[in-house]
Amino acid sequence: MESQLGPILDHRTARALLEWQIELGVDETIAETPVNRYDAVHTPKPGAAMRTPGPQPAAAQEPGPAGRPRAPAPAAPPPPQAAPDPVEMARALALAAASLDDLRRAVHDFAQCDLRRGARNCVFADGNPQARVMVIGGAPDRQDDLAGVPFAGPAGVLLDRMFEAIGMGRQAERAADRAIYVTPVLPWRTPQDRLPSADELAMMLPFLEKHVALVDPQVLVLMGPQACQALLGQSGTARLRGQWTQALARPALPMFAPQQLLKQPQAKRDAWHDLLSLRQKLEDPA
Repeated sequence: MESQLGPILDHRTARALLEWQIELGVDETIAETPVNRYDAVHTPKPGAAMRTPGPQPAAAQEPGPAGRPRAPAPAAPPPPQAAPDPVEMARALALAAASLDDLRRAVHDFAQCDLRRGARNCVFADGNPQARVMVIGGAPDRQDDLAGVPFAGPAGVLLDRMFEAIGMGRQAERAADRAIYVTPVLPWRTPQDRLPSADELAMMLPFLEKHVALVDPQVLVLMGPQACQALLGQSGTARLRGQWTQALARPALPMFAPQQLLKQPQAKRDAWHDLLSLRQKLEDPA
């Protein structure tokens, strides 16, 4: 019996031919005419319900060694958190200080300032906190660090003589109207007495601002470039000195620091004029 394609084979002959083709390496059968699958259009059977895809069952875990299920992949680590801002931390601590003693402890314990690791003492202040005049100087030098007070050593001797010349001093027993209160822009000595960095000044500025607020002086004296930079944003003492300005909402007078006067004795005449201007300001605030 034959068909249009040739004689009809019995199943044994067809199976033998198929096994022979497999042995020859045949792994795919194709038609004589190629079929373009892109032209094929799927037409759903009439009456077939449209099915909405639902949740798929969880894929089974691949078995690990010895048939045990593999451990789930570790979760991605959380993104790293930003380091706390030391300026904001200083501002919060300064805001919480209700007294000079609170502020002194906050400054001493502020671990974010690395300068404290290389300094011997925390140089906070000296003089009468009831004084009308608050003198702000530069960072402590070696003498200040050893003594634990600002303006120690030869610079301190010169400072005391300067203010004694107008009847004022930093002795704690002095009356407030004849007393001065001194503090540095930073409480810690810098390595090798280098200039403080902008970050160091900015980090400790909230403590200095709170220090001024607690003392509440009538006027500020900004001695040297570091004090002018911290509170005025300018450091040219020779250009700024002798000119009254405003700092932290109160009158401020830039002056040469004693350390500068020791190196430039010819500038003492300018310092004397500035001291006379300070005395006049105290006698006639207007």
